[in-house]
Amino acid sequence: MKQILRLLVFCFSIVSLAQIPSAQYQKYPVFKECETAEEAALQDCFVNTLQQFIFNNFKVPEIVFTKNYKGNVNVLFEITKEGKFKVLYTDAIYEELRAETLRVFKSLPQVAPATYNGKPAYIQFTLPIAIPLVAPGENIFQTTAVTEKSEKDALTEEYDALVNLPYLNEEYSSNINIPLSHHNYSLFDPALNRVGLNNHTAQKPYIYSEVNKYYDFQAANNEIAKSGTSWFSRKLWNEHFVTFKGKDYWITLDPGVDLQVGKDLDADINTYNNTRLVFLQGGLGDKIGFFGVVYESQGRFADYFNRYAESIRPDGGNPAIIPGRGIAKEFKEDSYDYPMTTGYLSYTPSKYFNLQLGHGKTFLGDGYRSLLMSDNASSYPYFKLNTTFWKLKYTNTWMSLRDVRPAVTEDGSFRTKFVANHYLSYNITKKLNVGFFESVVWENDNNRGFDMNYLNPIIFYQAIQFSTGSRGGNALIGLAAKYKVNDRVNIYGQLIIDEFSKSDVFGGEGSYKNKTGVQLGLKYYDAFGIKNLYLQSEYNRVRPYTYSHNTVVLNYGHNNQALAHTLGANFSEFIGIARYQKGRIYGDAKFIVAKRGFEFNTPEDSFFYGSDIYGTEDDRISDNGNELAQGNTTDFFHAEVQAGYIINPATNLKVYGSFIFRSFDPEINTQSVFKNQTTWVNFGVRTDLFNWYYDF
Repeated sequence: MKQILRLLVFCFSIVSLAQIPSAQYQKYPVFKECETAEEAALQDCFVNTLQQFIFNNFKVPEIVFTKNYKGNVNVLFEITKEGKFKVLYTDAIYEELRAETLRVFKSLPQVAPATYNGKPAYIQFTLPIAIPLVAPGENIFQTTAVTEKSEKDALTEEYDALVNLPYLNEEYSSNINIPLSHHNYSLFDPALNRVGLNNHTAQKPYIYSEVNKYYDFQAANNEIAKSGTSWFSRKLWNEHFVTFKGKDYWITLDPGVDLQVGKDLDADINTYNNTRLVFLQGGLGDKIGFFGVVYESQGRFADYFNRYAESIRPDGGNPAIIPGRGIAKEFKEDSYDYPMTTGYLSYTPSKYFNLQLGHGKTFLGDGYRSLLMSDNASSYPYFKLNTTFWKLKYTNTWMSLRDVRPAVTEDGSFRTKFVANHYLSYNITKKLNVGFFESVVWENDNNRGFDMNYLNPIIFYQAIQFSTGSRGGNALIGLAAKYKVNDRVNIYGQLIIDEFSKSDVFGGEGSYKNKTGVQLGLKYYDAFGIKNLYLQSEYNRVRPYTYSHNTVVLNYGHNNQALAHTLGANFSEFIGIARYQKGRIYGDAKFIVAKRGFEFNTPEDSFFYGSDIYGTEDDRISDNGNELAQGNTTDFFHAEVQAGYIINPATNLKVYGSFIFRSFDPEINTQSVFKNQTTWVNFGVRTDLFNWYYDF
């Protein structure tokens, strides 16, 4: 019966085009069906063809019949200079009507564009679609088109020509980065790792337009959207706080927080974090995107976290560096104040290239950890070039880093060094991907500054290093691979080789020059048939002295933190992770078991055992016979559970509670390495734009 009713509704439908002010133009857009029409008939042919297409293709949603709804769907759309239909705004009482309107317009064929003086011109229409639909009839409408007016006329109408349009989540199809969060990335990781896809998952952060092809952000948010209609309700649960949108730009502006309150039960320390932030993002046209965030933070953390932050303090009197965040100054008697700003400009000149200039981080790999480049350290200035074509994605990154130790500070200024790296990802088959990594670190010796030799995006850096002086840089190479067993299981791994020496790596004598690391991991999506259950296991093993250098400034670090693995070097670890989300409720669990080797740093034993990447290789314990976890061997265990509720998916605002248990058990207690246990309970609300790492 419903099908008969729907047919009758279609048989008596009409699509009407509303009148809006127009400019003169020479020629209307031309459908293929109208190519043989006379010039005077082009307008009527265009109107009739458009009406007929909508009449034939619009499928009235079931809710219209259920609610016996009568009204209009209002559409503001444009036909571009290329002849493509582009919806600028839709207004409908039901989301189903809006979605169907967008679908129909997306399916419209490309037409010959409107012209003025023989030149293509864009043209805009407003279109109210009558619901229920009735048969097409005559319509008189006017348009807005670009015309060749005089410069004086154009300027006097410039302000009035500005158009304010509703924001339609343009970020999801934009070329800005998806904020790097392990939990948020796990939501669309299954969609990116289906067999047969020709994408690349190692180079992070991802760009929205790359991921949105495989994972519909808007649809995912619609599934958990709350139905409140008031301004406050919409902004709290579903939308960005402030939005601006015009014809060729969009901007969102949001306040945010990272408020935590907790207790280190074993050390009897009340912990907290008080971060207030504002972040801005937007797009100018289709090619330029931008993002910026300003943080103002104060905090006090669990005892082990505070001790580590103070152990990596910079020269100059500031008491600490907050891991992953930045240099902190004193706040009150026992807390830290650590302001920070990050952001970037993204430019996409074509589908093959994306360029970014900013202050932030890069992550290379498919695992929870990375042996190549991770987001463990503080943010840094960078320039990045992504090139994607065929089965390849090639990422070049140039960075400016700081060494902030007293030993290398000159005239009160921190020491500058530079890093250039490239990562080439190649999809060999629909299941197998391999990656090739190369990086070089060099210092500003002889006042050479940024060495322009390293701007070459394709030459091997080892060759450049040799031409500029073999001791003038620290070169690292790496391999990565991922194999998709099926749509639910994939295996991944990495190999890092620091200062490759074939005889030392394969000699089997435990040479200190055998500076290598390996990673092997597995991901299991919808584990055991449970939808949205994500399981991951990972093994990492890094030999002593990896990432360090005989010229201490050339270590692979920034702001006294490792650029790669959080634990530095001289360790082995196993990680197990489980993540689950249903609706807005989520839960994460993680445990880590590791064997770590530390320096003793005592008057009796001040040798370098290869754990601290900032150590001096000239002080090494031995040339040969070096073993994993040598030195003050320590058993390390970390368990972390978090459960929460997503308040607003548009801004990644969530409320949560977490529990951390940490056990640290060295063979010998020293001043800096001693047996301790931490039980840390924490509650908070945060805008999830970055990863906190507590597992070290």
